[in-house]
Amino acid sequence: MTVFKLPDLGEGLSEAEVLRWHVQVGDRIEVDAPMLAVETAKAVVEVPSPVSGIITALHAKAGDRIEIGAPLVEFTLDAASVAASPAQQAADSAAEVVAAEESADSGTVVGHMPSSTDEYPGSRAFESVHIATSLRARAVPAARALARSLGVDLEGMSGSGRGGLITVEDVMQRAGPGRAASRAEAAAPAAPAALVPLPEWTTEVQPLRSLRRAMAQSMSASRDNVAACTVFDDADLHRWSGPGDYSARVLRAILAGIRAEPGLNAWYDAAAESRILIREIDVGLAVDTPDGLIVPVLRHVESLDAAPLRAELDRLKRAARDRTVKTEELRNFTFMLSNFGTLAGRYATPVVVPPAVAILGTGRVRQDVMAAEGRVEIHARMPLSLSFDHRVVTGGEAVRFLGAVISDLERPE
Repeated sequence: MTVFKLPDLGEGLSEAEVLRWHVQVGDRIEVDAPMLAVETAKAVVEVPSPVSGIITALHAKAGDRIEIGAPLVEFTLDAASVAASPAQQAADSAAEVVAAEESADSGTVVGHMPSSTDEYPGSRAFESVHIATSLRARAVPAARALARSLGVDLEGMSGSGRGGLITVEDVMQRAGPGRAASRAEAAAPAAPAALVPLPEWTTEVQPLRSLRRAMAQSMSASRDNVAACTVFDDADLHRWSGPGDYSARVLRAILAGIRAEPGLNAWYDAAAESRILIREIDVGLAVDTPDGLIVPVLRHVESLDAAPLRAELDRLKRAARDRTVKTEELRNFTFMLSNFGTLAGRYATPVVVPPAVAILGTGRVRQDVMAAEGRVEIHARMPLSLSFDHRVVTGGEAVRFLGAVISDLERPE
């Protein structure tokens, strides 16, 4: 009998929600065959079977939220799988370590965007790589975060947890009581008070799940880690020969803005106090769905002409609304676009999601009365709202970027 535990799916969260099972108790499944679909921060991830065998127990049902490392499914293994069991035993051992780790610091990794070159989570290649690297200094995530903040070196340290796992208490003991206590007191957040609606109200409690929960955590990360500032202006579209493709034109204008000010297509590394300028322009598109906000990433805007740009934009929006967008298409944006004007609104203060440093919002195009060369005219104008992280982007860089965006949008073609 083998128990498979939910692996770390790379979204920076401590749990996932089971959407649907592809198997039932008594079914036979082959290794790497789709076993179930789970929903993480913003993606639906298919989890493959790690072995070949017979399903003997399912430890969760659709709609359940389970923590990383918690038991997920039990198998009776085939002879071939039993013969290859040392690798599986190593994976099980690593999963037990994950299950033992505390989730107290899960908030410290909100906004982290793992590299899209990572092996697919749950695969044997993924597990073998992560098992090997985890043997250097095994510690719970909270202990690692605390060790970084206190300057404690974990290498060579033996923990008091199961199998020598380093715990928060071990780190605090190594750091010394005075420094650890003062740092822990300063870092301890106040627990929010429970809300009690008025008894005469008719209410419905909706726990935040999946997209809305991820949005709440991302916005909290932005509030805590970004020095936000927003500038506003309008692009005059009266020289356009026709209605035009607003989204494609805005993306082209973003490219012009980044060419003028490359510092807005960047990540900010707060730990190293440095910004990482990125040549590739991968734009995260804020898409509104009934389940909440989702941000698929349009890759390599700098290399796409109008037609393929439009086709890829439509594909990503459909995938976002159908919830078929791939996990790798939700990671590692370098700039963000919020086209809220398709619904309503003129200006806004779009929220920068770290580690990116800027987001452009476009409002509803309107007919405005203008004074032009001594005459009163009516022009179509697009409102623009640019939010940026003022820690690494100066006001001059922001307005020069916005000026380049406006100049491009105001071109006739």
